[in-house]
Amino acid sequence: MRFDILTIFPQLLDSPLHEGIIRRAAAAGKIDVNIHDIRNFALDRHAMTDDRPFGGGEGMVMKPEPIAGALHAIAKENPGGRVIFLSPQGRTYTQETAERLAAYDHLILLCGRYEGVDERIRENYVDEEISIGDYILTGGELAAMVLIDSITRLLPGVLGCEGSVENDTFSRGLLKNPQYTRPREFEGYTVPEVLLSGDHAAIAEWRLVASVRQTLEKRPQLLSRAVFSKEELQILKKYRLLESVQEYKRIQQ
Repeated sequence: MRFDILTIFPQLLDSPLHEGIIRRAAAAGKIDVNIHDIRNFALDRHAMTDDRPFGGGEGMVMKPEPIAGALHAIAKENPGGRVIFLSPQGRTYTQETAERLAAYDHLILLCGRYEGVDERIRENYVDEEISIGDYILTGGELAAMVLIDSITRLLPGVLGCEGSVENDTFSRGLLKNPQYTRPREFEGYTVPEVLLSGDHAAIAEWRLVASVRQTLEKRPQLLSRAVFSKEELQILKKYRLLESVQEYKRIQQ
């Protein structure tokens, strides 16, 4: 999968792209990440990429010519990429969005700055706008990294354990169950005995119940899209959780 990032601060992205899963995915040829400095496509000798807004007002607006120039250069080399503008006006990013975008071969991520980009870029070059939350960042670079990270881990062969994706928080409308590792006892607190039993069926049951309880307590709205098998519904009934789950699903619907 190819990612092209358009930014006026390319060094902001350098370190995150050379660490952890992103670095390994790039080394294995699973992803190809290219950073484009928008300043290189400016038309004046001062490499200006922003200017004052027509009509007055606060701040600066990113000029259309450098952005269009960068997009044309990318399209000439690799046509057909989906252009995503990271913007607080976009649809809120979710796991479903990540899964949908992971099906593309080529994503172009436009990182805005200041008061945003000239509207003519938004109207004529952008395929969709995405926001990673209802707050304001100084630019779209961190948002672009969120997309790259969350999408990359969905690609086949990127994670060491393929089951991790299916069992992730948000993948099935449930928060993940509590996790434990060595030591068995820490500051007087012990690991639940069932996790040490070796009984895989009992462990799976414990994890389901713990996951549902966590979701009911912390993020019950997620239950609106949770789907359970007949066996899982019987387990929830056994632990007197089924009625609560069904009630929250009705509320959200």
